[in-house]
Amino acid sequence: MLLNVSHIYKSFGEDNIIKDATFTVDEGSKVAIVGNNGTGKSTLLKIIIGELPADEGEVTLKKDATFGYLAQYQEDSFGTNILDTVLNAREDLLSMEKRLSEMEQAMSDIAPSEMSSFMDNYHKLQHQFDLQGGYTFRSEAIGILKGLGFEGDDLQKSMNELSGGQKTRVSLGRLLASSPDLLLLDEPINHLDLNSIVWLEGYLASYKGSVIIVAHDRYFLDKIVDHVVDLSYGKTNVYNGNYTAYVEQKAVYQLTYERSYEKQQKEIEHQKAVIEKLQSFNREKSIKRAESRKKLLDKMDIMDAPDKDSDGMRLTLEIEKESGKDVLDFSHVTKSYDDKNIFTDLSFTVHKGDRIAILGDNGTGKTTILKCINGLTTFETGEIKFGANVTVGYYDQEQQGLTESNTVFDELHDAYPFLTETKVRNTLAAFMFTEDDVFKRISDLSGGERGRVSLAKLMLSKSNFLILDEPTNHLDMDSKEKLEDALNEYDGTLLYVSHDRYFVNRTANVILELSNGAFTKYLGNYDDYIAKKEQLFGESNALNNGAAVVSNETASKLDYKEQKRIEAEKRKLQNQINKIEDEIEKLEAEKATDIDKQLEALYEKWEELNMD
Repeated sequence: MLLNVSHIYKSFGEDNIIKDATFTVDEGSKVAIVGNNGTGKSTLLKIIIGELPADEGEVTLKKDATFGYLAQYQEDSFGTNILDTVLNAREDLLSMEKRLSEMEQAMSDIAPSEMSSFMDNYHKLQHQFDLQGGYTFRSEAIGILKGLGFEGDDLQKSMNELSGGQKTRVSLGRLLASSPDLLLLDEPINHLDLNSIVWLEGYLASYKGSVIIVAHDRYFLDKIVDHVVDLSYGKTNVYNGNYTAYVEQKAVYQLTYERSYEKQQKEIEHQKAVIEKLQSFNREKSIKRAESRKKLLDKMDIMDAPDKDSDGMRLTLEIEKESGKDVLDFSHVTKSYDDKNIFTDLSFTVHKGDRIAILGDNGTGKTTILKCINGLTTFETGEIKFGANVTVGYYDQEQQGLTESNTVFDELHDAYPFLTETKVRNTLAAFMFTEDDVFKRISDLSGGERGRVSLAKLMLSKSNFLILDEPTNHLDMDSKEKLEDALNEYDGTLLYVSHDRYFVNRTANVILELSNGAFTKYLGNYDDYIAKKEQLFGESNALNNGAAVVSNETASKLDYKEQKRIEAEKRKLQNQINKIEDEIEKLEAEKATDIDKQLEALYEKWEELNMD
């Protein structure tokens, strides 16, 4: 065991942030800390490293173990340039390297009588330097920086020239280069592009030390972690496996807990009724039996009421009318900004039922495409046409469709004036705006709150074609999952831009990759897309092959038959799963009913026999 976190409590004022957080981290283990915003994830990391005191509890790190911490926001700069900053993380090696160099320069001046002793000391230091990675740490540091998006002349840039995001990347590189026994990372991928995120996934997955990660990228967590610590609702639950395994286990745990709670509540009510009945006889034997039962009831370990999803966002996406088969024709469109060409002669089509994710590096024009479709920006050449009966709902990541001076209530009421006040309030309640929250100004809302207002408006539109720009930005994990569930139940057509690979994996059936001004089409979700790219370009170039562009026709031919087979197998498997789940639910319900009836009859018989 490397780390033991035991019964940690932390409050700020009257707010109890962390209650009884308890878990261990084994050597080499990779642990995710998850929970909705405000559940104390970052606070817990700061308590572990000693930056914040706990109100109660204890944190114990293995003797002589080292740790390194990356905060969300970096304030300090180290060294003169990027490379020196990272190299300075190993001052021990730099010191030994300097000493070895000094000894090498001094060799010619050593007297023959002292040379043997001198060389023994030199070889000992050299051996220690070698064992600790002294001959490879410079190349490893450069490799880390390259993986994080720095190379060539970038390495000599002064730290004072860098943006906040770049400084965070350098700080991450410095931390990785220091190679501590325990890495604590708070949102480490916030300022990384997709290629750097994929590199970091591989680095951390093979890291010899232990890692504790706070991150909102669920796909990232899936690739790395083997345990998940859930801080939701102020409690601590530990799950084995990656993020997907956690989601599945949590659902089973919650269902089991709810059933156990309901069973216990029925038992409590039954015992109370029996006690009341015995007391009503007002006889010594009956009263004693009632008191005996009451003592047993008082000693019962009463379960807390289960956490309900009613406190989270509730989203249902419906359509008012069906669209035609052809939804959108984006034909030979060219777009430039300030004489800079974004894309030229770009074309694609959207058909009814498509769920298309547009992927590509930053600056390739993904958001611009959505703005062109929605008439928010002009284009030079080409044509954009909607099909018959298409109604569009647009989610803008910049939330420019919201009126800053409006209250939350007015924002919905202005957009849908035919709705009653009760309907508006009920809708807002479904998006976690209750009581006086509905009178908050749009200008005063957080990013997550603005996102929920936009989703509420989107839900009310009942559009049959949804166009979404980074819809999971600012949403907590619960809200992301609610959005994914709603989109998977949605009967309309979907086109979106997203960097959230887990979201893409759950909701897309077509990937359009935008690279070098051209689209490559892949059928399937994100995993299918990566698998196909590995097949086409090899594993090492699956993501980083911007120079290689495959025509839509070639990719479609490669994908079509295989994808149809995969989709058929998936449907067959899902139908089998659904059938078995329905049967299990039916049998469990019958079993519970039979047992309850038998217990009830036995209880009644027992009391009947003991009441004379």
